[in-house]
Amino acid sequence: MPTEPQPLTLANLARRAVQICDPDDTDAVLGDYLVRFEDADEPVTAIQNLEERIALAAEGVDADAADPSIACANAVILYLAHRRDEFDDDPDDVLRLAARAEWQGNPPEAVIDWLSDRGVRV
Repeated sequence: MPTEPQPLTLANLARRAVQICDPDDTDAVLGDYLVRFEDADEPVTAIQNLEERIALAAEGVDADAADPSIACANAVILYLAHRRDEFDDDPDDVLRLAARAEWQGNPPEAVIDWLSDRGVRV
């Protein structure tokens, strides 16, 4: 009988971030983004440069860093990496809190519009 939960891997966090940002699985860019993490099976707590690792994955699918869905997926991964207890929380709450944390309550206009289209207010 295990006494402790399995550690969250970067792949787990990326999968959850994409589920939150694209619940209907219709965003091809987010699908390509998720592929970049499919072999990231190390515990997220063991990754020393998480922000850099995520930025490199995002750059691979969004070279000009203009896609708000990728920006939000990055924010969700970083947020959940530090708030692992909220992994299964309501997706809209996680999106809102991740955006607040990432952009200190002042996200770029494209992100505000993207969140608003999903009914999420920052």
